[in-house]
Amino acid sequence: MPMVVGVIVRRIKDKVYAQTGKYTVNLNDKVILETEHGTEFGVVCEKEKNMQPTKDVYIGKILRIATENDLKRLVNNENKNAQARVTVSKKVQEHKLDMKLTCVQYTFDRTKLFIYYTSETRVDFRELIKDLAHSLKTRIQMVQIGVRDESKIVGGVGVCGKQLCCQIFLKDFSSVTIDMAKDQDLSLNTSKLSGLCGRLMCCLAYEYDNYVCFKNKHPKIGEMVITPNGKGKIVSIDCIKETFNVELSENNIKTFKASQIKKA
Repeated sequence: MPMVVGVIVRRIKDKVYAQTGKYTVNLNDKVILETEHGTEFGVVCEKEKNMQPTKDVYIGKILRIATENDLKRLVNNENKNAQARVTVSKKVQEHKLDMKLTCVQYTFDRTKLFIYYTSETRVDFRELIKDLAHSLKTRIQMVQIGVRDESKIVGGVGVCGKQLCCQIFLKDFSSVTIDMAKDQDLSLNTSKLSGLCGRLMCCLAYEYDNYVCFKNKHPKIGEMVITPNGKGKIVSIDCIKETFNVELSENNIKTFKASQIKKA
């Protein structure tokens, strides 16, 4: 089986696999690789491992470690992307298509142009592709994306004051539900729990397993427990501090560590 590495390509941050061949590459190395879409620029995101090619997984090939000339071409490509976006935007308006343009990006060798867009309806862009192929003299691939992918491409700052996780390090989107917020005793106000994409924030899933594990191991709210100060009822739990607020008598609530209580 060939030795491959995972590589992030394009602004959508798709992960592809490529054989390393004679090259020794490390995480975060910038490389030029051959993919099913042509020659592309990418950043290594996954260490070497053995992988057998399959029908579902295309394995490309590392052509070289990116050189200074490659990086200069990358800058030039960004200018080409901006020019192409103007043309694409104009053509979308001319064809009166119900779609929102998110990103336009050439492959490294500029043999193919990816057009990422969002739309709430099915878009018939066959005539648009013909028009663009004639105007831009390159192959066109339309890619409909969701609002979470749109945020990953566009970027922004979350309510935490930091750059969006999906733009920095998240490679895949996990399922996030309102039950996760409920189990973490958060306010169920969806407007406060939603990210810039309008969906529930990905970070709700980060500590969820810890909350579930802690609550499964210990008494729940409303249960009677024995504490160093006597018998009482749990009224609230702080999973982060691993403490319990216990009502020992009316208007007499004390805080105890998890190690200090046991079921009555």
